Amino acid sequence: MLRIEDTDQNRYVTGAEEYIFKALEWCGLTPDESPVHGGDYGPYRQSERKPMYRQYAEQLVKDGYAYYAFDTPEELEEMRERLKKAKVASPQYNAVTRSTMKNSLTLSEDEVNKRIENGEQYVIRLKVPRNEEVRFHDEIRGWVVVHSSNVDDKVIFKSDGMPTYHLANIVDDHLMKITNVIRGEEWLPSAPLHVLLYRFLGWEETMPKFAHLPLILKPDGNGKLSKRDGDRLGFPVFPLEWTDPTSNEISSGYREKGYFADAFVNMLAFLGWNPGTNQEVFSKEELIETFTLQRVGKAGAKFDADKTKWFNQQYLRATSEAELGELMLPFAEAKGYKTDVDFLTKIAKPMKERATFVGEMIEEADFFFHVPESYDEKTLNKKWKENTPQYLKELKTNLEALTTFDEESTEKAFKTVLEKNEIGFGQLGPGFRLAVTGKGMGPSLFEICSILGKEEVISRIDLALEKLG
Repeated sequence: MLRIEDTDQNRYVTGAEEYIFKALEWCGLTPDESPVHGGDYGPYRQSERKPMYRQYAEQLVKDGYAYYAFDTPEELEEMRERLKKAKVASPQYNAVTRSTMKNSLTLSEDEVNKRIENGEQYVIRLKVPRNEEVRFHDEIRGWVVVHSSNVDDKVIFKSDGMPTYHLANIVDDHLMKITNVIRGEEWLPSAPLHVLLYRFLGWEETMPKFAHLPLILKPDGNGKLSKRDGDRLGFPVFPLEWTDPTSNEISSGYREKGYFADAFVNMLAFLGWNPGTNQEVFSKEELIETFTLQRVGKAGAKFDADKTKWFNQQYLRATSEAELGELMLPFAEAKGYKTDVDFLTKIAKPMKERATFVGEMIEEADFFFHVPESYDEKTLNKKWKENTPQYLKELKTNLEALTTFDEESTEKAFKTVLEKNEIGFGQLGPGFRLAVTGKGMGPSLFEICSILGKEEVISRIDLALEKLG
């Protein structure tokens, strides 16, 4: 179920909801119920559920579990400053300070009603009990015990009829029959408040199970991973590219960087979880079958951009050549190469073993589309020896005599030259690769030759001999 939690209208971002749907769709995670897909527990935007929250807030007030508060922002700030001067570690609106503030616990009933009738702004705050231990079980952390003195009287409802996250989520989770609440550990301090709300509303018996996930930490230093870390260190943090509608700032996305969606999901699953085996590459179906909260750790997980690339590399290698041919076509066309999927499927096999991204395969495969215009200088200086042209001429003669031009036959012709001259691979192999591809290293040279064909390979040897001597 996908529920859009948009009760805080001050933080509403244009386009964010559409972005969430697109990101989930790219990941292959299609909701059964949502504002788009419908369902039996709608509406699925909290802003559209606004009328239903008031009754629960007022019920809490009526039952003595909440109260109206009329304090202005200036009065709240004055209270905090007063507590700071008194050396109170964390100044807050709670069981102690509420008695000095302007609320329905300190004002008469007539005064409260009069203020509400006059349209005075107010909030409804939860009345957190004093000197009580709030206990709940976390699926990852075990039993959690928090003293109520550490929980402030949070605002749960505002006079404009909009609930805060705390009330809206508890009401919606109950009405929508949510069974598990899984969220980041930064929400752990709010959990006691939510447990109290379930109790005060009489829903404690059907309260969902809680699980607070470890944070994703930045790769260097301490602290939580942020978008800025990705910008600084050169890796995406967003699933899809995102343009901030207010600043027009662009954040790169995994999709646009060439990552496979399943590799992205696989990487995310391993941030804080392990299967208890050495297996790291999982299909989505395997993750669904294997994943348990019991194997999620408590400690934060450091993000590793190189490991993310490794996951993508494994998925690329496992992708069929036919599918890679289809994926490579737009990259080839963008470079102006005259080609088709059939040819790209042929070159996918040798190219995928050394690549991390589909786009890289085309970048590195330029020699399949045009004759080398230059030759790798480092290899040329180190490996192109005085007798290299002689060996290449012998190899050319052997290749010209072939009636079948495949991997096996070209390799045999090559080895014949080595055996005749009693030389090692290094005295001919690098020069042969330079002549055919212009590069110092790459995939199987004999596989490359079989794809390029006899006429093209011999032509390139002639060109290299002419240019390099």
